[in-house]
Amino acid sequence: MNQAISTKDRVRIHQVEVLSDNWYVLRKTTYDFQGRDGVWRTLDRETYDRGNGATILLYSRAKQTVVLTRQFRFPAFVNEHDGMLIETCAGLLDKDDARTCIHKETEEETGYRIREVRKVFEAFMSPGSVTERLHFFVGEYFDEDKQGEGGGLEHEGEEIEVLELPIDRALAMIDSGEICDGKTIMLLQYAKLHRLLEAADD
Repeated sequence: MNQAISTKDRVRIHQVEVLSDNWYVLRKTTYDFQGRDGVWRTLDRETYDRGNGATILLYSRAKQTVVLTRQFRFPAFVNEHDGMLIETCAGLLDKDDARTCIHKETEEETGYRIREVRKVFEAFMSPGSVTERLHFFVGEYFDEDKQGEGGGLEHEGEEIEVLELPIDRALAMIDSGEICDGKTIMLLQYAKLHRLLEAADD
């Protein structure tokens, strides 16, 4: 097969069926895909489209701490977990760009109105079935940035606890299983790898 052929030329969509649009959109798609051997095969796949999102790790060099959240997640609850997940602040973009979204979500969930955020990477978190692309940010916070209690939006059913933890404690919670959320593990390990909480060079 010619390696110059783009992926889009190897996909022929036949039928798209909406299975549910009660909250977000679940679709079943029937398509032909041309393999590396040049043979076309017909496949069915379900995709869940909830839009794209953003997440951020708030960190303090001065205090050697990070700000995380804890809230109930029903999908985790029905998969042999108590449902109370410790996570980095996150939210769906809706109609905002990723940077605007993460500023808004940070204040709503944690009460911090941070000045500077930095995008570090993007990732598909569950590409076997979910279309979401997640934008990952980091941002340094200071005590004076605290403008409110956070906790999320009550009318959206959010009940979010704000946690300020020493970075070493947060990293240890990955090993203990207390932190088992993928995006949170990725950002905590990014912080460790890139030494975000070390004092800046003079």
